[in-house]
Amino acid sequence: MRVKHPILAALLLGAALCLAAVLSCLPLGTARADAPTGNASAADGVRLERLLWVGAAGGATAVSNAAPPGSRRVRVRAMRADGRPAAGLAISFSVLAAPGGAQGLELKPTVATTDAEGVAESLVTLGPQPGAYTIGAALSKAPPTRAPLTFTFTVRDLRWWIVLFVGLVGGLAIFLYGMGQASGGMTSAFGRRMRVLVGSFTHNRALAVGVGAFVTMVIQSSSATTVMLVGFVQARLMTFTQTLGVILGAHIGTTFTTQIIAFRITEYSLLFVAMGFAMMLIPHSDRLRYAGQGVLGFGMVFFGMHVMAQAMAPLAGFEPFIRLIVALENPLVGILLGAALTALIQASGAFIGILIVLASQGLLTLEAAVPLVLGANIGTSITAVLASIPTRRDAKRVALAHVLFQVCGVLVILPWMGPFEDLARWISPVAAVGGTEPLMAAAAIVPRQIANTHTLFNITMTLVFLPFLGYFARLVDWILPDLPEEREAPFKAVYLDESMLTTPAFALSMSRAEVVRMAGLVKRMVETCVLPFVEQRHDALALLDRMEDEVNFLEEKIDDYLTRITQRNVTSPQVEEAFQLMYATTELEQIADIVTKTVRPRAAEWLGFPRRFSHAGEVELRDMHLRAIKQVARASTLLKERSPERARRMREKYAKYRAMEIDFMRSHFQRLREAIPESMATNEFHQELMEQLVRIISHATNIARILLEEDAQPPPPAATPAVPGPDEEARPNPPTQHRAAGDGT
Repeated sequence: MRVKHPILAALLLGAALCLAAVLSCLPLGTARADAPTGNASAADGVRLERLLWVGAAGGATAVSNAAPPGSRRVRVRAMRADGRPAAGLAISFSVLAAPGGAQGLELKPTVATTDAEGVAESLVTLGPQPGAYTIGAALSKAPPTRAPLTFTFTVRDLRWWIVLFVGLVGGLAIFLYGMGQASGGMTSAFGRRMRVLVGSFTHNRALAVGVGAFVTMVIQSSSATTVMLVGFVQARLMTFTQTLGVILGAHIGTTFTTQIIAFRITEYSLLFVAMGFAMMLIPHSDRLRYAGQGVLGFGMVFFGMHVMAQAMAPLAGFEPFIRLIVALENPLVGILLGAALTALIQASGAFIGILIVLASQGLLTLEAAVPLVLGANIGTSITAVLASIPTRRDAKRVALAHVLFQVCGVLVILPWMGPFEDLARWISPVAAVGGTEPLMAAAAIVPRQIANTHTLFNITMTLVFLPFLGYFARLVDWILPDLPEEREAPFKAVYLDESMLTTPAFALSMSRAEVVRMAGLVKRMVETCVLPFVEQRHDALALLDRMEDEVNFLEEKIDDYLTRITQRNVTSPQVEEAFQLMYATTELEQIADIVTKTVRPRAAEWLGFPRRFSHAGEVELRDMHLRAIKQVARASTLLKERSPERARRMREKYAKYRAMEIDFMRSHFQRLREAIPESMATNEFHQELMEQLVRIISHATNIARILLEEDAQPPPPAATPAVPGPDEEARPNPPTQHRAAGDGT
């Protein structure tokens, strides 16, 4: 999950909490109610339950603990053994402990009678002295040996919110930075293979969902996956319809992170940091180094959770915060707030991770968390929307589909919010928590319920929409149709997507696609350059001029794009790949220069020349011209596949073509000796055209040579298949349908 502006997000969230503290602060401090030390029971089986703030996770209705500033309500409920409330019982309240020198401490009443619901309460006014105030509640007729139910309120100096702010901001910054490091490290380590995987299995819907889930699980960011899809569609590597299944899978894959966060492994966070740092120190292994960055990022995520949990502990008894949590149980309020905050940090996993931290402190109920989770799923789509702004309509449809999937999914769940929450509870394990304390029980089970809610929502959404992807695609096309009035510039780099620069592995894929397109354009130039000589085509000259301008434009754009890629955090293999692409671009531009600066001027002269080549001479020129076209076509295929075997075959072909050139020149010399008139008249044109065609073949072969230099290590024995090392990407075997025409020639 690639988090935008983590420090800003941390500051805003911390400032909001601290502003609430200041606006509703107590004149002398603020109080925190700690968990009771036990339950008071009478001999007749009546027991007392503490009621400070009980959520539905505890099996009771929420009870407000609102009281005048500087005071707190101490509320208990008397329950009989059969589970019925005990009415009419006298409850005694007393001050068990207070800071030394405490003044202004008052408890009214000291004895209260339980109502029909079994509830009795007393109001305690806390003194100005910072420290712990312990209030006891017990049945008036309970034996003296029976321990009372205790409430501990901590009066803090007004500066407590500064400690809260610093801890929250620091912990949140560590948390969000760790998320970014985990995503960036995994993307750098495995992004290249992930981009190949995304482009390979998108024709089958079910496979596309699986690929989207797996890729997102590895690179730890549904936003990165969706932005990658926007770039692929913009680059015409995929169609919009092909991306829909991958988008649904990405929604499932992003839940993997929240499931990990829900495990209580914060005590091992520094171990993950140490392991990741050790992996980053391993020499000569970029992949392990970036995988170590990912592990270190996970450790920072859990350590940030620990810091935030410690900082937010005082909020357990902070009444304005409790009232805020109760307000969030309104579904519309929770959805809007969750969407807004997730859009701010642009990472649903990070926001839901923060919810899990709150729940682990008993500060969040499932009723309040579910709307926030649904809103987070809507808010995370903002990243794809921003990435699609400069793209063409087809790529914008990917972002629109991402938004519609999330919004429609929330609308489907909204009327069934209650059953949906019950289902999330049912599929979540129930933690074994001693005693009857609801706050502690909620802290033990709600984090896992939140993670399961996130997973359940995205799986449900996928099952609902998967059978109707065709109709959904037509709906998106109808909402966002093509604009016929959109005019493209005379020349345009089709595949060079600016949004991909943040992910070098994907940006290199875009660069390679653009170089292959440039190679196709150069191949057409080579095909066209002999038309004036053999077919008297005057229009070929203007066509060559236009193609030369486009080749020059592409060379400049590709070189600039590759340079900016290498200025980012890239691995050594990625630097080598960028160099190879830049080298290939230069060789292709050299071929274009041969065509336009040498062959084209001679073609213009030829069109006004009265004589023609001899039949034998024209056959030889056509033959060598065909070899040049094939070698350029092989170079284009080689750029797509990076096959060393194909590169070696190109080098062998070049040696064969040089030998053919000598034979052709010897034949031409023989015709000159025989004084054949056509050969005598066209000698200068014939020799120069033959020479330039061989130069074109040489530059095309140089593209193969640079690949073979990278693959210069001795090949393994034929009986043992080569296994890529940790720094080397596995290269697919060249599929037969990409075999260049004339490879056997």
